[in-house]
Amino acid sequence: MQKYDYLIVGAGLFGCVFAYEATKAGKRCLVIDKRDHLGGNVYCENIDGINVHKYGAHIFHTNDKQIWDYVNQFAEFNNYINSPVSISKGKLYNLPFNMNTFYQLWGTKTPDEAKRIIENQIKEYGCENPKNLEEQALSLIGKDVYETLIKEYTEKQWGKKATELPAFIIKRLPVRYTFNNNYFNDKYQGIPIGGYNKIINGLLKGIETKTNIDFFENKEELSQLASKTVYTGKIDEFYNYKYGNLEYRSLRFENTRLEKENDQGNAVVNYNDATIPYTRTIEHKHFEFGKQKHTVVTKEFPEQWSKDKEAYYPINNQENQKKYQQYKALSLKENSIIFGGRLAEYKYYDMHQIIASALQKVNKELG
Repeated sequence: MQKYDYLIVGAGLFGCVFAYEATKAGKRCLVIDKRDHLGGNVYCENIDGINVHKYGAHIFHTNDKQIWDYVNQFAEFNNYINSPVSISKGKLYNLPFNMNTFYQLWGTKTPDEAKRIIENQIKEYGCENPKNLEEQALSLIGKDVYETLIKEYTEKQWGKKATELPAFIIKRLPVRYTFNNNYFNDKYQGIPIGGYNKIINGLLKGIETKTNIDFFENKEELSQLASKTVYTGKIDEFYNYKYGNLEYRSLRFENTRLEKENDQGNAVVNYNDATIPYTRTIEHKHFEFGKQKHTVVTKEFPEQWSKDKEAYYPINNQENQKKYQQYKALSLKENSIIFGGRLAEYKYYDMHQIIASALQKVNKELG
């Protein structure tokens, strides 16, 4: 006998929003996750009073007032603004590329001076039909910014030479001719005070949840518990890799507690040089303006993905997209399974996009 209306596989943002809305509409939901905690990649681990973003920095930003109001139901947000800095060959640069960055590179003081240098470099090094990421970047920003702040970082992140990466990875580059270090252009930005777990706990309040449950160990049995399954895991795994596995990049995180109040003076510091194995370091207390006497810093190492590792970034090249379209075609034939989220849709989503997608799917489902 079916005990639930929806079995929700995966307690990330997509699954939690779906469960919250369905429950509000009077449906019975069970949320399961194979990890030992709820919240997916937005989960925060409290380490000695500091909310550590366990799966990398998560900064909420959106221009959509409805989405902003939606998350604010569950937590109050602070006014954190993401302003990362980048280290290249021992020198510090501001991100995103702006007048501060150009001054640090060339000593330029006016937008006209900076534009002139970039335009001349695009003329010299760019091309009309870029065939790879390197050509694309040179055609958008010129040689100096590319070689100083993009090339080695990107090659580390993807584990491939920039000349082997598709051009579409860099569709556009944020270039600002103002002295503005705000990484996002979005109107609404911040970090939930007390961490993202507050939002997850608010979404799942009163809903039955089970952790340490691997859906694929008891797929048939679990599926029979509910009329429909909301699946947020890897779509290729759902179909037992029928068309081969989709590729991802993975990440590994190393946390260090330091007995000092402030280690790097900023939440996020990027490391461009190929000689440094990690891409960035995150000092979590700065997300919430912490005043603790100690700090926790995380190094983020990009890694080759394998089936026993977490899948973070889809490698959206033509070969993988072709495979994904075959899996998607199968998923569209399902009547009792709803696929949603980053892994099920093989798509990189920001948090506000995941919430919007979940709301859209649950509203369509509930009519």
